[in-house]
Amino acid sequence: MIKNINISILAVLAFVGTAFAADVSAPKGDVRSTTVNDFMPHPNSAKEFNENWNYQFVFDNGTRAFVGYSTLYVPNSGKKVACEMSFWNFKGKSYTIGRQYPPERLVADKAKATLDIKGEYKMEGKPGKGHHVYFSAEKDAKFFLDLTFDSAEQGKVPGDGIWTIGKEKFGQYIHIPYGRVSGRIAYNDDTLTVKGYAYMDQVWQTVQATDIASRVINFSTNARNPIFAGRTIITTDGKYAGYALYNAGEGYKVVFPKGVEDGEKSYNGKGFPKSDLNISWNDESVPALKFNVAKPYQKASFLDKIDSWVARQAIKLATGGEIFFYRGRSDGSHGKKIDWTITGVK
Repeated sequence: MIKNINISILAVLAFVGTAFAADVSAPKGDVRSTTVNDFMPHPNSAKEFNENWNYQFVFDNGTRAFVGYSTLYVPNSGKKVACEMSFWNFKGKSYTIGRQYPPERLVADKAKATLDIKGEYKMEGKPGKGHHVYFSAEKDAKFFLDLTFDSAEQGKVPGDGIWTIGKEKFGQYIHIPYGRVSGRIAYNDDTLTVKGYAYMDQVWQTVQATDIASRVINFSTNARNPIFAGRTIITTDGKYAGYALYNAGEGYKVVFPKGVEDGEKSYNGKGFPKSDLNISWNDESVPALKFNVAKPYQKASFLDKIDSWVARQAIKLATGGEIFFYRGRSDGSHGKKIDWTITGVK
C-alpha cells in the first residue's frame, strides 16, 4: 500500500505542458563526455529558471529510490532549493519526503566536484565511479540514503547540451547512463543494505517546463548493453527535444527522437499513452525503442503532497492543471528491461 505518493516538485517543474508553439533547435557542437562544468549549477538570471539533478536507483531486492535535488522558482514563494526522495516497495510500502530551503543553502565546490545542501544532502565527486549520493531528512518520519557508485558508464552529451525552444532554453546532460551502486537506505529505524543499478541526469530550463512541453518520457535500462537511457520531450505543438544514449556493444551513440507512436498512432503528448510506445531516432542505424506502458506500477499526483489549499490552487494555475507521474517497468524491444516514467497533465 502506498503511504505517501511520489510527487516531486522538481520533476513537476521539469516537463509538463500548456499551449505553446515554437521551433526547436538542437544543441551545437560534437558529441563529448560530460564534465564537472556540466555537473555544476548553471547561473542564469531568468526569473523562473530551474535546474534538476535526478537519480533513479533500482535495487536488486525490488526496492526503488528516486532522489532529486533542484534549484527552482515556486509560484508565490520565489527561488528555492528542493530536496526530495521517494522509496517504492520498501518492504512492500512506499514513502516520500520533500524539503525546501533558501537558495543560499546550496554550496557548490567545483574543485571537489561537490554540491552540498546544509550538510544533510550531498552529491560528491564527478558523476562516475566513486560518485557519492547522500540524503538525510526528517518530516513526520526519518529518511536516509547513503550510496556510492561502484562502477559507472561514461556520460555523453551532444555539443553544449542546450536546446532552443522558441525563445527559451533547455539543457540536458546524461551523466551516468548506467552504473552499479551499493550502500544503505532507511525509513525510520528500518535500515536496508542494498545494491543495484542507477541512472543519473541533469536538466535545466529558463521557464517553468509547463511553458514548453506537454509530456516527458524518461527511460533507463537494467544492463550495460544493449542499453537505451535518456529522455524524450514532446513540446506542446508535437515537436521533440531531448536525447538518449544507445549502446549495443560497439560504443555509445547519441540519438535524438524523430517520432513517437502510441500503438499504431502518432503520439503528440496529449494525454498519457495507453499501449506500446515506439520511439524512432534520427540515426537510422539505431533500432526503434518499443515498450508497453499500459500498466504503470505507480500513478502519483503532485497535488497529493501539498497541504495548503491556496498553494494547490497556485500550482494548478501555474502548471495548467493537475500533474501526474506514471512509473513502470516493461520489456524493451532491445531485449532488456526498461524502467520508465511519463510525466504530464492528466
